[in-house]
Amino acid sequence: MTYILSDIHGNMRRWQGIMEQIDLRPDDVLYVLGDVIDRHPDGITILRELMAMPNAEMLLGNHEDMMLSALTMRVDPDDLWSIRMRREALSRWYYNGGSVTHDAMDRLDGAERREIFRFLRSLPTEYRLTVNGTDWLLVHGAPRELCPEGEDSRDFTIWERLSTDAVMPEGVTVIFGHTPTSEYQDANPLRIWHGERMIGIDCGSGFPEDWPERGRLACLRLEDMREFYAE
Repeated sequence: MTYILSDIHGNMRRWQGIMEQIDLRPDDVLYVLGDVIDRHPDGITILRELMAMPNAEMLLGNHEDMMLSALTMRVDPDDLWSIRMRREALSRWYYNGGSVTHDAMDRLDGAERREIFRFLRSLPTEYRLTVNGTDWLLVHGAPRELCPEGEDSRDFTIWERLSTDAVMPEGVTVIFGHTPTSEYQDANPLRIWHGERMIGIDCGSGFPEDWPERGRLACLRLEDMREFYAE
């Protein structure tokens, strides 16, 4: 079986709730569309679990990209510009919930940190697969093919937010995270959103627990389109 989820955002309770429901078998494959980290405190623990899973595949999300920028940027102590760029990268990451992840990274030794950085740098920004005769394109933010000429296509795939009337690349159905499905439909708690050859599966696992819109972690099984939710 083929399972898709996205935007765990460090919420261990919801991650464990999904894993208990799907009961992943050795011949199953789990695709995680990025944003494993930030906002809730257990992102690095979950990320390391995924790194150890032989049947899990992951895309780079914008939150992993922010962490890489903030923590691996080379800084020349004599260059005020590079110091300023590092401070701005950290500020942007912290503004988006990265401080809890930074705390977790600081508890690791150097070898463990380098292993995580190598893993994140190796991640693709898209996956293509065929299940039951349907061609699927998995992305975090938006398909590369929609990137306007002259823009950075890597940044586009992990940062762009799709509109409800976006026209998908020919011949594929796109599954994406990044943008909470509250942007596309009224549902409380949030649900997976089905558009025209596009499916949004970020159901707000990163939301604070006390938000009026109840976030949860969603997972979609492609063989029968069954939806799983962890509150």
